[in-house]
Amino acid sequence: MPVLHYVLGYDLKAAIPMSLVIVGLTSGFGVANHWRAGTVNWRAALLFGPPAIIGSILGAEAGLKVDASIQLVVFAVIMLAAAVSMLLPRPDATADRARRPMLLIILIGAAVGLLTGFVGVGGGFLYVPALVVLGGLAVRDAIGTSLVLIMLSCIAAVVRYHGNAQFDWRAIGIFTAVAFVGVALGSRLVPYVSQVALRKGFAVFLLGMGALVLLRGH
Repeated sequence: MPVLHYVLGYDLKAAIPMSLVIVGLTSGFGVANHWRAGTVNWRAALLFGPPAIIGSILGAEAGLKVDASIQLVVFAVIMLAAAVSMLLPRPDATADRARRPMLLIILIGAAVGLLTGFVGVGGGFLYVPALVVLGGLAVRDAIGTSLVLIMLSCIAAVVRYHGNAQFDWRAIGIFTAVAFVGVALGSRLVPYVSQVALRKGFAVFLLGMGALVLLRGH
């Protein structure tokens, strides 16, 4: 979204739904790879999916009605919060695999979907820990399953935005193609990069992005 808005010059009300298309397609590409690898838990996807879809539609509905500056602030806060969470010590993901109340799972799915539809973020940094802690999934399965949820949330939000926002499909196609190449290259590099260094590097990137959006504003 920031690239579409700040670098390519699209109005924020167009950049958010366009980013949802790109994120959704990229997530679908990732889902195909994880499906072949057997790292998608479809039961968990069915539990989190419906509330995530509903939340995403509600988020898109809100996004159509509020001022763009509010969406920017929310986006920046999400980026900063995600960065801080990545820099903090991580608890043992296998320490607690007890099932949680269905209501809590529904609320988490809906909340992340709401953020996806409202500001155009994928929400993987929220879905993964939720799937590990609430769904009892291994981290690699949580990553694959989170991509299914992101894809579903993006599709639902785009459907709601369609007809109420402008989509530059040529730019979306180019951006998505480049993203596919990036995903393929990044997947090959993962075994050679320290996961701790990768997490911290991404956290620093998010901190910079969140600060830039807050400072620059609309």
